[in-house]
Amino acid sequence: MTKHLSARSIAALALAAALTAPAAAQALRTEPVVRGLQDAWALAFLPDGRRLLTEKGGALRVVSADGRLGAPLAGLPAVSVGGQCGLLDVVADPAFASNQRIFFTFAEPGEGGNGTAVARARLVGAPGSERLEDVRTIFSQRPKMNSRHHCGSRIVFDRSGHLLVGLGDRFGGKDEAQNSANHIGKVIRIDADGKAPADNPFVGRSGAAPEVFSLGHRNIQGAALHPGTGALWAVEHGPQGGDEVNLVRPGLNYGWPLVTYGRNYGLGTRIGEEGPKAGFEQPLRHWVPTSIAPSGLVFVTSDRYPAWKGHLLMGALRAQALVLLTLDGERVTGETRLLENLGKRIRDVRQGPDGFVYVLTDGSNGEVLRVVP
Repeated sequence: MTKHLSARSIAALALAAALTAPAAAQALRTEPVVRGLQDAWALAFLPDGRRLLTEKGGALRVVSADGRLGAPLAGLPAVSVGGQCGLLDVVADPAFASNQRIFFTFAEPGEGGNGTAVARARLVGAPGSERLEDVRTIFSQRPKMNSRHHCGSRIVFDRSGHLLVGLGDRFGGKDEAQNSANHIGKVIRIDADGKAPADNPFVGRSGAAPEVFSLGHRNIQGAALHPGTGALWAVEHGPQGGDEVNLVRPGLNYGWPLVTYGRNYGLGTRIGEEGPKAGFEQPLRHWVPTSIAPSGLVFVTSDRYPAWKGHLLMGALRAQALVLLTLDGERVTGETRLLENLGKRIRDVRQGPDGFVYVLTDGSNGEVLRVVP
């Protein structure tokens, strides 16, 4: 027999339903924060609300807390710009408030072509008159290759303060992703001086590069540290299909190009085995037959988005969407595509100190957009 519900009970049930409703049912709008960016690649927040922006062509800019876009900062190392390579990720040191340090990745020119490098600098000066000091390249990918493709890359700080950096296979170097002696198709782990920490999984192993944290990656474009476990999650591009979400653990092999759901461009023929296969990690989620080109990645911890809290948000370039991946522990249990109405390639996704999610769009008139529920 159905009981009559009070108005208060009905309201409480409606609120509970709203909080647990699928993300697709949550109305969203976007507010432009910055406009007029050229091939924007990465967005990072400083503790005082200022933002750092990179443009692939070689510009590192500061955006004031009220949205004013600064001129490109001088003093960057030489950047090899072309294709998918250029000035890439940027992050603030977790202790930025006391040391003013930032770290960024870029395609470094040199003998043999170019390779992804990591640099650090100090951002000093009052808001509106910032400058870089003590600019230093701390890590260079080996070997350099003559390629305009698959430079990666994302930087994530682990809980010990070390940098985890996703590096691409440079396209033509895909077989080297299985070679632990180099940095092609790897996640590396370094300290703030670019050295390999003593507890890295390949330290002391004959013939292995000590900076290697994991191997068998193709082209990592998004990465984030799980707020509860401290584990690294990363997304990478497959070729024709085979984009992946991976839980990246030290010393493990993620398969490329021996184990992959991707196919050869145009032909559609297999590249390797699909797996599972002993000795290789399976992705938590993959996309076939069409690639969505995953990009920036963030775990939502903000109370502003009750339906998203504890789950993953991922940008998508080809799919032109913000993708919500719902989680149950280490399992991806669902996918919802958001902001498809924008018709924009989403290059980066970050959660700001104010609890709002911000997306960075790609192309010749890129924007920073605040996502408002």
